[in-house]
Amino acid sequence: MKPIRVAQWGTGNVGLRTLAAIIEHPRMELVAAHVFSPEKAGQDAGALCGKPATGVIATLDAEAVFAAKPDAVVYLPNQADVDDICRLLAAGINIATGVVGFNHRESLSPADRARIDAACAAGGASMYSTGSSPGWSTELMPLALFALQRRLDRFILTDYADMATRNSPDMLINRLGFGTDPATRATQMPLGTATSTPPTFRALADAVGLPLDEVTCTTEYALATQDADVAVGRIAAGTIGAIRMGVHGWHKGREVLTRHSLWYVTRDTDPAWDYRDSGWRMQVRGDTSLDVSIAFDVAPGDYAAYSPGLTAHPIVNALPQVCAAAPGLLETADLPMPAPWFGD
Repeated sequence: MKPIRVAQWGTGNVGLRTLAAIIEHPRMELVAAHVFSPEKAGQDAGALCGKPATGVIATLDAEAVFAAKPDAVVYLPNQADVDDICRLLAAGINIATGVVGFNHRESLSPADRARIDAACAAGGASMYSTGSSPGWSTELMPLALFALQRRLDRFILTDYADMATRNSPDMLINRLGFGTDPATRATQMPLGTATSTPPTFRALADAVGLPLDEVTCTTEYALATQDADVAVGRIAAGTIGAIRMGVHGWHKGREVLTRHSLWYVTRDTDPAWDYRDSGWRMQVRGDTSLDVSIAFDVAPGDYAAYSPGLTAHPIVNALPQVCAAAPGLLETADLPMPAPWFGD
């Protein structure tokens, strides 16, 4: 098999993991690396991600990507630029990305959708967005579980995050509100769950013939019942110890898709929710109901190094299918189930 010529576009935490995976992959060849930090420019791409030298030098110049004529780009900037996306696609370069917002065609603005469609047609290229969530946990895994059903009453996805060991005061206290009075917090919070889930749920619902009429969001708080000393400091009794954010997808007045993001710094709370270790629980209610729990097999101290792979690896593993697909903005149901290659 001829190797897939791949360029990396963006080298944040996830981008560095995709870069390493491309370098390691026996059926891929790294041909360019576009970075956005001056301190990374001029370094060998392998050195950036702890791999042997590749001969590919990281550059701030996006033109190096076009000059390398890759088959595909792993596109992971901090923020998507539709101009860049359209230029890549029009040049015949396929895109696999983890940037949120491209999982569901109909959720894009009509103007952006039209531009991307036109660029795909002009270049004969495809674009696909995936990752861990949205992506693997909200589309790929549910579709695999739904294959055992002939009736779907409801799908409930719960992702658990134990944040007791995370020493990020700005995120945990200022943004999320742990250790604060719930009366000072908004009841609807503009967090990633509430913004990233509706498009991926709409893609999933469309794929199984249950298009969503409405998507609603909820936020609930549970109060610590006793003082808890965690990485960001003391969480006083009576303040927020856990948050449960919900996204609810409705079809003909019936809730068919639900996602709960249950993030906590203590399990001693009122109400006493069903706390589990960090991971996912997937409940399928239908004629062949299932209850599947998936835990992260990693020590808390190693989680920071482990977690980028959850998002990065589905992107890299999808590259062969994206390159082989018909031109267009792809959704998960458009592609065959990805089979990652582990051989030589």
